[in-house]
Amino acid sequence: MKLIVGLGNPGKQYVQTRHNIGFIAIDKLLSYLNTELKVDSKLQAAYTKTKIEGEDVIIAKPLTYMNLSGDAVTKLMNFYKIDVEDILVILDDTALPLGKIRIRQTGSHGGQNGLKDIINKLGTKDFKRLRIGIGEHAHMDKVDYVLGKFSTNELNTILPTIEYVNDAIIEWISTNNFNNIMTKYNTPQTL
Repeated sequence: MKLIVGLGNPGKQYVQTRHNIGFIAIDKLLSYLNTELKVDSKLQAAYTKTKIEGEDVIIAKPLTYMNLSGDAVTKLMNFYKIDVEDILVILDDTALPLGKIRIRQTGSHGGQNGLKDIINKLGTKDFKRLRIGIGEHAHMDKVDYVLGKFSTNELNTILPTIEYVNDAIIEWISTNNFNNIMTKYNTPQTL
């Protein structure tokens, strides 16, 4: 069984914000699979259990704020007895140019507080992550930038990236070969 978690903040005020790119990716995956999330306050997540290419998959959005994402991830992992190596976390990354992705099997939190909390709560950094570049704004406070909404031009760049992310997820689940996914789907970091 796999667990795919998109990071973001709950609430209408955060819809379409840069920090919620993980939620945007999950929404697109759910649309592709023609399924919906259900809220489970005990597990602190909105999630669904489905099958992709015959594999059981939990697709989730934490109901906590970004900085407490580890609570939901840990509860889902324990409830469904999912191995840490079968977890994929989708998140924003200001260090990557807008629309670029970086897929890794392990790594640091890189200053991303949701990822930092997951690492702390799981007690390991050895889970898969898919970072989606949201770029950075040199003349804007980082918090204001990540909590700001995507412009129309930014959305035009991000939406094809989300399709690409879906392809990577589906292929990972169908082949169970994450090394090939990293080789095939990691995008060059220069624009």
